[in-house]
Amino acid sequence: MRYAPLLAFLACIPAANWMVGNVGVSCALDGPCLVPVAPGLMAPSAVLVVGAAMVLRDLLQHRLGQRYAIAAIVGGAVLSALFAPPQLVLASGVAFLLSEVGDMLVYTPLARRRLLLAVAASGVVGAVIDSSAFLWLAFGDLGFLPGQIVGKLWATGAALPVIHVLRARFA
Repeated sequence: MRYAPLLAFLACIPAANWMVGNVGVSCALDGPCLVPVAPGLMAPSAVLVVGAAMVLRDLLQHRLGQRYAIAAIVGGAVLSALFAPPQLVLASGVAFLLSEVGDMLVYTPLARRRLLLAVAASGVVGAVIDSSAFLWLAFGDLGFLPGQIVGKLWATGAALPVIHVLRARFA
């Protein structure tokens, strides 16, 4: 159980890279599969899994420490590049690395005193960095940026009540 956040975090990476090309209400021939994240707002389908990965990274750092979190980020970036479709390798790896480092930089100073605030704030920062970097590097277009951010924040928001209930177990 101690390593569950690490294993779940690492499992999110191939899952997200598979989803972006295979799951959605519509799939473009040379683009991502899309899902609705709010009325009139679409995002590439991996968005919810990537949002979950950001929360899991926070939990993994809380449970196992910053060294494990750093190792998981590096390992995750490598996994992301290995599992991404060839045209998305650079975008996937770089976006993952940048967003998770940004997530860690926000989460770390807040987590000791305000765990829920730390997860929420780092989720926002990670969502913006990941979405901007991935969309720009992968497609040269930020058209899906609002949907990407909203989708990732859904995952963060869904995790907050669970973290609130279980936070004593993560201490």
